[in-house]
Amino acid sequence: MKVTIMSKSPLVLALVLVSTSAMAQQGNPGGHFVENWDIDSDGQVTLAEATERRGDVFLTFDADEDGVLTAEEYDLFDEARALDMAENGMGKGAGNRNPANGMLREVTDADGDGNVTRDEFLNAVPAWFAGMDRNGDNVVTTADFGRG
Repeated sequence: MKVTIMSKSPLVLALVLVSTSAMAQQGNPGGHFVENWDIDSDGQVTLAEATERRGDVFLTFDADEDGVLTAEEYDLFDEARALDMAENGMGKGAGNRNPANGMLREVTDADGDGNVTRDEFLNAVPAWFAGMDRNGDNVVTTADFGRG
C-alpha cells in the first residue's frame, strides 16, 4: 500500500518535533531531543539510536517510498523543520550541537545532486552525532547541550 505524505501528516509532525528541538524544554537545553531520540529511555542517545531515528525521519518524508528524498520531498522536510524550530524558539545557532543543523540538505546531499538517498541521509549520522557529543563520551545527553 502506498502512503502519501498527506496521510502521514500526524507522523510527520511527531517525527519533526523529535528531530529538531534541542532547547524546547525551558531551562533544560537538549531535553526534548534526548527525550524523543532516546529509544530505551536511559537518558542518553547512542549512535545506534540516532541512526534508527534518522531512518524513521527519512521514511516519513520519502513520500513515494523510492529511497530518495527528491528536492520537493526535502522542501517539505525543510518546511516542517522550520515550523517546528519557530514554534520551539530555535534558530540555526549552536553549530553542530543544534540537531537541526545536521539535517540541512547541504549536509546530507553528499554528492550535491539535489536529491538525498537513504544512504546519504544515514551516512551523515556519525558526523552529526559527533558534533552534538560535546564531551566525546559516545552518547548525547542534556549535558552536551549546556552553555559554553
